[in-house]
Amino acid sequence: MRKLVFGGICLAALLAVGGLSFWAGTRNTSGTPPSNSASAPPKAGGAPAGVAVEAVTVATVKLPNSLAAVGSLRSDETIIVRPEIPGRVAEIRFREGERVTKGSVLVQLDNSVQKADADRARANLTLQKSKFDRAVDLRKQGFISGQSKDEAENLWKVAAADSEITQARLEKMEIKAPFNGTIGLRSVSVGDYVKEGQDIVNLEAIDSLKVDFRVPETFISQVRGGQALQVTLDALGDKAYEGKVYAINPLFDAGGRAIVIRATVPNVDGKLRPGMFARVRLITSEVKDSIMVPEESLFPVGTDKYVYRIVDGRALRTKVEIGQRREAKVEIIDGLSAKDVVVTAGQLKIRDGVVVKVANAPVPAPPPKAEATEKPRS
Repeated sequence: MRKLVFGGICLAALLAVGGLSFWAGTRNTSGTPPSNSASAPPKAGGAPAGVAVEAVTVATVKLPNSLAAVGSLRSDETIIVRPEIPGRVAEIRFREGERVTKGSVLVQLDNSVQKADADRARANLTLQKSKFDRAVDLRKQGFISGQSKDEAENLWKVAAADSEITQARLEKMEIKAPFNGTIGLRSVSVGDYVKEGQDIVNLEAIDSLKVDFRVPETFISQVRGGQALQVTLDALGDKAYEGKVYAINPLFDAGGRAIVIRATVPNVDGKLRPGMFARVRLITSEVKDSIMVPEESLFPVGTDKYVYRIVDGRALRTKVEIGQRREAKVEIIDGLSAKDVVVTAGQLKIRDGVVVKVANAPVPAPPPKAEATEKPRS
């Protein structure tokens, strides 16, 4: 009997516990969260995380206006050394490629005949001068006529002229450098017989070089003598050489409607050579507070150019007007302000108004080098 009573009590307790559990479950489904349960994960449809992009902060720089052109370097002075008198090469007194000074003898031609002629002429000059002096004395004493004295004087003057001619011919057998420069490659050897005017070697003055280039005639009002310019050469990398406008040809190139300009460029490191292809940047003026952005931030829509500005975490498509290009940077004339943040990578993944997240810390774009300034090309 006691066992039946105890079993009934246990059954009643189990039913009570089950009832409480059912009641708690129904309360939870009504919207009241359990007090000690873990938080559920967020449901779909929440705020987007944003498309990852890279960006830079727009900064202003001092931007020189310039005209871009191409040209060729020329020696400041250049000649082909040639003999004025034919003869046999007796001696070559230079080494190819070396520097020579003005007046130094480059080539000695055989001068044995010219030397003998000069000696003969000097001897005759001495004789005729002596005869003239004696004629003067005799004329004073009345022993000869005035005509005889005049004839002696003329013979003396002819002998003097003949002596000068033969001496000049003798000196021309020494071919000298007319200016300081660097000697080129010779085309003759010792023993060669050279004719009058035959090429022997080239001589180049390259301490300072000239660069000839053309710009469209529409820029005539922006070009003047003494303007600064910068020259870069493909063969020498990015190094820029400073120069100045030396002369402007008053005759325009009618075929190309261009102004022909010549500038001088000091050969400061001795690496410049005549004939090199040169890229010229002619500085015309300086514009302050110009906005520059990386080229990769621009994208076309039809014939217009756009960038994405980031405003309050969203990408806003913004039309811009571009100006000069400087290396990998582009001037923005209209459409942006200083301190705007523009997208430089990831434009293909976004559209106007989309939420974005900047993957890098946007910093001001570094200003481009001054020597890379550029305007419409010639």
